[in-house]
Amino acid sequence: MLRYVLERLLGAIPTLFFIVTISFFLIRIAPGGPFDLERPLEAKVMENLNRIYHLDEPLWNQYLIYLKSIAVLDFGPSFYFRDFSINELFAASLPISMQLGLSALALALIVGGVLGVVAALRQNHGLDYSVMAAATLGVTIPNFVVAPVLQLLLGVHFGWLPVGGWTAGSYVDAILPVVTLALPQIAVVARLTRGSMIEALRSNHVRTARAYGLSAYTVIVVHALRGALLPVVSYLGPAAAALLTGSVVVETIFGIPGIGRYFVQGALNRDYTLVMGTVVVVACFVILFNLVVDLLYALLDPRVRFD
Repeated sequence: MLRYVLERLLGAIPTLFFIVTISFFLIRIAPGGPFDLERPLEAKVMENLNRIYHLDEPLWNQYLIYLKSIAVLDFGPSFYFRDFSINELFAASLPISMQLGLSALALALIVGGVLGVVAALRQNHGLDYSVMAAATLGVTIPNFVVAPVLQLLLGVHFGWLPVGGWTAGSYVDAILPVVTLALPQIAVVARLTRGSMIEALRSNHVRTARAYGLSAYTVIVVHALRGALLPVVSYLGPAAAALLTGSVVVETIFGIPGIGRYFVQGALNRDYTLVMGTVVVVACFVILFNLVVDLLYALLDPRVRFD
């Protein structure tokens, strides 16, 4: 397994190189620049800024300079937040996004998994139809609709929870963002778990376990659920990466200083290094969690081997 992990990590290097290259040139050919303001800067000031940030050099040379920087994990200075480097912004924002993402992911797995199993055990009954209807509703309603509704009801109308902002160490501020992030994931996990659980309950090894007189708990949890989790695990790879690196919509609506919110500000202000740094971080998380998913497959399915 160690050899497989090392091969995957080495294979991720060309992937990251390709992502960085495409992203670098796409953002540079976009109209506008980081210092294009409504009131143009003086020519001498603009000349000094371009020289400081190497924007006066050929594009290929800027590309080589950036490659050398990220090779040592230095994402460079921010063009918009000029008192901070990208590393400093990520050091402050990434833990917040990861806290929200981990909480939303755990909530989605627990609630969605339980709902999916219950719906599968009561297939074609009222409870099954109710769970699937709620899951369909959860998938179709976007976050930018759910978030204001929760803010209006639980924050403004009842006054139970804050509608925005972030205080370090305060779990109350995280409740509404976590619920907003988790709701669509709960719906997807519930649908995936239900479908795979129904198939697992009809499999030969589960029927054999029942024929041996094993308890319902052993049949469902030990034998059926283990195989039913495989589609859910496949889905959790990219979903976990997206949640842990911050939701652009949720962090913007709730005013949370996470990496997703900084990505929006960087894109709007043509902050090249901030956008590029976010792209690299998200790509690393996607690669990492896809690797974790493959390893979990081997734990859940004994037929999977890494030779």
